[in-house]
Amino acid sequence: MAKARWLAREGRVAEAETAYRGVLATHPDLKPCWAEYFELLRSHGRLPEALRVAEGAEGQFGDAAFPLTLKGAALIELSRYREALATLERAVGHDPDLALAWHELGLAAYRLGERNRALLALDRAFALEPHTETLKLRGRILRDAGRYAAAEVAFEGAAQAAEHDEQRVEAEAEIRRTQRFGFYAPRKPDDLAPAERWFAETGAVILAPTPGPVAPSDEVLATGFGELASDSGWRFGQVVALGPTLPVWSAVADGLDAPLTGKSGFDAATIPLVVAVRPLPADPAWGELTDAVRAENSGLVLVLEHPAGGDTAADIVGVLVDGAERRPRIPDVARALALAQHPASRLAGRRLSP
Repeated sequence: MAKARWLAREGRVAEAETAYRGVLATHPDLKPCWAEYFELLRSHGRLPEALRVAEGAEGQFGDAAFPLTLKGAALIELSRYREALATLERAVGHDPDLALAWHELGLAAYRLGERNRALLALDRAFALEPHTETLKLRGRILRDAGRYAAAEVAFEGAAQAAEHDEQRVEAEAEIRRTQRFGFYAPRKPDDLAPAERWFAETGAVILAPTPGPVAPSDEVLATGFGELASDSGWRFGQVVALGPTLPVWSAVADGLDAPLTGKSGFDAATIPLVVAVRPLPADPAWGELTDAVRAENSGLVLVLEHPAGGDTAADIVGVLVDGAERRPRIPDVARALALAQHPASRLAGRRLSP
């Protein structure tokens, strides 16, 4: 199993799957192997196959708590929540001391909107077996309910209980996300406007979040960024333009009193401002330069428009777009300044002046 675990951690899914199958061929009663093989498939979105593994465990162990728990977990991922809940209730009926069954029951209840029941199940799971994933799920439930302080405590506990660096990093990211949602307290996440929720989820600042009569032009967004940079005291050593060459980038560089260059002139030591009209995931330079900005913790990435939803490599976004069209919005530099200075924003601790 050690080889299978290593392959899974390295992202070599097909090889890890083969290794797990090999172990089960010789040790079919090894429950941890069934569980890890199931989780490998589940975590990579191979949900029908994960359900078949759960059914295989049921064939091996019969109508017992462990295979029922795997089956319930698979049904959750297939969005068959009522079936999942009924299956997991059978699991805890067979073995009320199986922490994993209570954890998955809590997840099923959460997906069904039964938050109180979910929290009770997770409390039972954690009492039986303290686990970082249980604390993280508890934190998400509390955060969705607008109980930000309690959610932050749960994520802090998850970070402290983490067995691997990846778990700790994820828990710490959830802490920062919760702190950003707390900026809008007492409103709950579901009550936030799209731009507000996007900042809370990503930590990236939107220059034009306020509904207005028309979509802002490149020049309006560039002017808004210039005002934000001036009010924040940011000073950039260069402006690095990616994608099409636009007159607006010359105006940005002139306003910042910084030279305009292309990707070949990028220098992370100068406090660079990397600019593009939109994210450029197909351009290798986009990933290379945005990664360098984060790695060096110096400079920032600006895009004039960004698709709503999902994660982002940008730190400042002019306006969110629907498809190919910008939303009608008005810049709000004062609000952008407040968000940029938030201790959990993407720019927190970033070097933005010499």
